[in-house]
Amino acid sequence: MSVAPPVVTAAELGVDDEERPARSLSGFPARLVGIVALAVALLSIWQVFRPLAQGSQYYLVVFLGIALPLVYLSYRSWWGRLDRADAPSVLDWVLAAIALVVCLYPILPVTFGDAGGGYNAFLDRQGMLAPLDVAMGGLLLVLVLEACRRTTGVILPIVCLVFLAYGYYGGLLPQDWAIAHAGLDVDQIVDALYNSGSGFYGTPLDVAASYIVLFTLYGAVLEFSGAARFFVDLSVSLFRRSHSAAGRTAVASGFLLGTVSGSGTATAVSTGAVTWPILKRAGYRPEQAGGMLAAAGVGAILSPPTLGVAAFIVAEYLDVSYVTVLGWALIPTLLYYLGILLSVEIDARRIHAEGRAPADLADGPLPTPWWKLLGRFGYHFSSLIVIVVLLLAGVSATRAVVYATALALILAVPDRMLRAREATGVVSSSGATATKQAATTGVWTRKTLLRFAFEALRALSLGMRSALPVVAVCAAAGVITAMTTKTGLGAQLASLLVRAGSVLSDDPAVVLATTALLAAIALSLLGLAVPVTASFVIGWVIIGPALLDLHVAAPAAAMFVFYFSVLSEVTPPTALAAVGAAAVTGAKAMPTMWSALRYALPAFLVPLMFVLTDSGQHLLGRGALLDVLWVTAAACVGVAALAAATGGWILGIGAVGAVPRVLAGAAGLTLLYPHPTATAIGLGVLVVAAAAGVVERVRHRKATGTP
Repeated sequence: MSVAPPVVTAAELGVDDEERPARSLSGFPARLVGIVALAVALLSIWQVFRPLAQGSQYYLVVFLGIALPLVYLSYRSWWGRLDRADAPSVLDWVLAAIALVVCLYPILPVTFGDAGGGYNAFLDRQGMLAPLDVAMGGLLLVLVLEACRRTTGVILPIVCLVFLAYGYYGGLLPQDWAIAHAGLDVDQIVDALYNSGSGFYGTPLDVAASYIVLFTLYGAVLEFSGAARFFVDLSVSLFRRSHSAAGRTAVASGFLLGTVSGSGTATAVSTGAVTWPILKRAGYRPEQAGGMLAAAGVGAILSPPTLGVAAFIVAEYLDVSYVTVLGWALIPTLLYYLGILLSVEIDARRIHAEGRAPADLADGPLPTPWWKLLGRFGYHFSSLIVIVVLLLAGVSATRAVVYATALALILAVPDRMLRAREATGVVSSSGATATKQAATTGVWTRKTLLRFAFEALRALSLGMRSALPVVAVCAAAGVITAMTTKTGLGAQLASLLVRAGSVLSDDPAVVLATTALLAAIALSLLGLAVPVTASFVIGWVIIGPALLDLHVAAPAAAMFVFYFSVLSEVTPPTALAAVGAAAVTGAKAMPTMWSALRYALPAFLVPLMFVLTDSGQHLLGRGALLDVLWVTAAACVGVAALAAATGGWILGIGAVGAVPRVLAGAAGLTLLYPHPTATAIGLGVLVVAAAAGVVERVRHRKATGTP
């Protein structure tokens, strides 16, 4: 029996889709940050069952007041001599203290002349802020942008500054311009950011504090429980003897581990560390393997049962339950992974045909049979199942994930006992070692229990720390939403986008298709510069109204924006997931990005189906069952045709040349237009492509004399 190498978790990697690596703290700063992060985690859980009496915005003030200082202690400033890699500098401590005071100022029950006076007094001054209120709001703006710069880079703060400049200088624009407005003064801008429901304490931060943090804590506890290692071991065991075993293992590991981490980049790196040796032995080139790992990892944050961070904002903006959003994502997930798995099968056959694969992929020690792994550790699936069952039963998403977290924590006990019985002293996925007594007798000593409790609390603390970049991004996103709402920019830009689409034709279908294509390009470019969460928020307030004006249903428009925001993780030239995977496989970054794009190609086309026709909404599971089935079936065939076109291989026929590939590509694109006529034409073209492939193969055999 082979033992898989330990899985490196997202928290240990210090990498995420939306963050720079955090500091490796030690000593007093590490203890302080760990304790405070744990306190915020426990506060988030407490808020689920015993909400603060003053209301949700009061909770957001407290939450940001504790979380924002942690960013300054946990992340580097990159300011030369003022920066330290292993501990906060004096400047960091000062900024953390200022952040604490500025964030908590609205709720401090202290009067400062005509300012202060507590939370109710602060709200009463909405629209008429005191000078001290404006000063505090201005400081908070600077601190939020700096926290965002530290965690995600300089691009998003620059975008926020552009929106602020537009709000302040908009009155100087020519008044015949569609985006011109009267202009806002400093007091109005600060009021919109600091003392309204659309600024720092708007929907993005509300979602981060109420949902995202809880799911991040769940992911951290799931890693601590040993689930991450089980998922990878199971994937290796399931596909060990097939020719496409290596690729299937990488895809399955990425999907399962992605449900834990919720991060495409961290998933690609984590699974790559384990599966790259398998892929290399199977004959995969570094760029090819890196692209597959990146596509599989990003797909996991598009897939139930957790989805990505922006999915929670989708639910909040549309005022629907989270389980509804999960339902919308089911069929697109099927199509996404169908495309990847078909590409894997094509790659396996091509590798074998080129002689790059070993004669027997089952050589060497075999892993534990999958049925034994399921028997021993299959209970790790139960917490994921519990979330879905509770959501379907009408339990709120916040309570469901807290219950699942508690269950995952309980399941960490048998995981440690079972693994320790197999080999005393084997390190579990969380880095903990079970004691020999607990392994052999099942009875834990007081020392063992204390150690387990400490590690469980540490997992919660690490989960909260890994959510800090998302908190910073969501607070900064409030700048964008506030300026867009206050100036009416969203409606104006949406009108311009629709107007650009109508330049080519007056036909509503052409206008919609052009607008959707321009929107897809805009979202892809936007995602290159800013994190997924901010990309969705900006896309929704600007592109969402354009699609809604063209009578696209709100669910279809929201999922369209969501998918293209996430897919920026595999879009050259800044595909973070591909860069991370390339670092693991030793590949060149740019070829790896193009490889990832090939694997993820259907994901870029399927969202267009949502909005082009009313039938496209059937891919979101909306409509009559028969309609959903025929649209899904047509899309599946279309995805298969695209895989054949990009891979140059038609399953059942073999390698094909340019003509069959072009025909297969045309068939795939036609089949992805959800209309009966287009489906019939697409199927006909696909048959012609297959026939052309057969003719090519026959001619090749005759020319080479091969049977």
